[in-house]
Amino acid sequence: MGPTDVQVRAGGEGDLAALTELYNHYVRETAITFDTEPFAPEQRLPWLRSHPEDGPHRLLVAQDTRSGEILGYATSSPFRPKAAYATSVEVSVYLSPTAGGRGIGTLLYEELFEALATEDVHRAYAGIAQPNEASARLHARFGFRPVGTHREVGRKFGRYWDVAWFEKEL
Repeated sequence: MGPTDVQVRAGGEGDLAALTELYNHYVRETAITFDTEPFAPEQRLPWLRSHPEDGPHRLLVAQDTRSGEILGYATSSPFRPKAAYATSVEVSVYLSPTAGGRGIGTLLYEELFEALATEDVHRAYAGIAQPNEASARLHARFGFRPVGTHREVGRKFGRYWDVAWFEKEL
């Protein structure tokens, strides 16, 4: 599969079941997210609706143009709820377990940061549960720099996990 076989587009309600299934893999199998219980699609609907097709809070999906399979998604979300944080976003990428190492995360972030370039966004932040070298490399490729680590900030699978924080100027 090459880049021409992948379409990046805004996510919509028709993607909800596939996006929930993809995310639930990380909930069940990894410490990449600190959610601990899988979601039903209807539980994820408010999350999906909080990412419209325009504005600073986006949801982009990568879809295989041949099979229709959702290969991954990228989001920009509010960094914190207080008004003074409005020009900062938290970004993330989640890929299908079979889609890693194929440039899909790069493709998603290229599109996301191109879209954010037209918005009133000053900084992007990414929290990466440790260890996660693939995610650290992806973020470094896009100019993210480490700004600190929250030590043992989350407990999942009977142990504590660190989260390294990265920042990108927009």
